[in-house]
Amino acid sequence: MAISGSSKLIECSGRTIILLPKRIQIFIDDTLFYTKSQRYILSFKDIRLNGYHIETMNKKTIKYLYITIVKCGKKCLLERLFSISSGLNYTHISATETHAISNIL
Repeated sequence: MAISGSSKLIECSGRTIILLPKRIQIFIDDTLFYTKSQRYILSFKDIRLNGYHIETMNKKTIKYLYITIVKCGKKCLLERLFSISSGLNYTHISATETHAISNIL
C-alpha cells in the first residue's frame, strides 16, 4: 500500500521487543513498522500475551494504566503509564538496534 508515489505505509514487519522505561520487555510477534511514525500502538493483547496484567488507576486528578505481574501470589507494579485527555496512555520507548549474525555452511 502506498501513500503517494513510491512511499510505503508499512516498511517491514516481524518480531519486535519493546523495552519500557523500567526495563520491562514486551515481545510482539506480528509488528508492522513505519520509520517515519511519531507514535506506536501497543495493544492490551500484546501486554497480556507476555504474562502481564493491566489495571487502570486514578491518583488525584491523574489517570494511569498500570502494568503488573503476580509473583508468588503477590501483585507487583512494573510500569505506570500516563493517560492523556483522549483516553490513550503513553510512555517513552527507547529505540535499540540489534544485529543478527549467522554462519552459513
